[in-house]
Amino acid sequence: MILRRMQAAVLAGILACGGERTPETAASAGDPVPPPAPADSLVLAVGGATVWHTLSRGDTNPAGEPCLERTLEIRRDGAPPVRVPLLYTRDVPRIIDDSTLEARVYLDCTPGDRYRIDMRTGQPTPIR
Repeated sequence: MILRRMQAAVLAGILACGGERTPETAASAGDPVPPPAPADSLVLAVGGATVWHTLSRGDTNPAGEPCLERTLEIRRDGAPPVRVPLLYTRDVPRIIDDSTLEARVYLDCTPGDRYRIDMRTGQPTPIR
């Protein structure tokens, strides 16, 4: 009986000291708080599919100015989404035809190589 009371008292003490870190408690503790991830946003529609900006990462350019780079996802009704792997962009993709897009990859807020994206598989292929 005494052991259970001690365990309950220890647990209550731990819960009182801990707690979930909220932006308010983190800010008051001086910890950096990352901004909330932006919602998925519709980029374009092509051939019965829609293309969305989904995951995001914050970055800075060589001058120290911040930017947001986003991944792409292709959605069709009733089908699982097709994610474009490892291609973070800031551009709206360009439609090549009903099954191919073109987009530039970004790193450090700077545009890089252009890629053709197969809308059926999500596979990006560099344009040489």
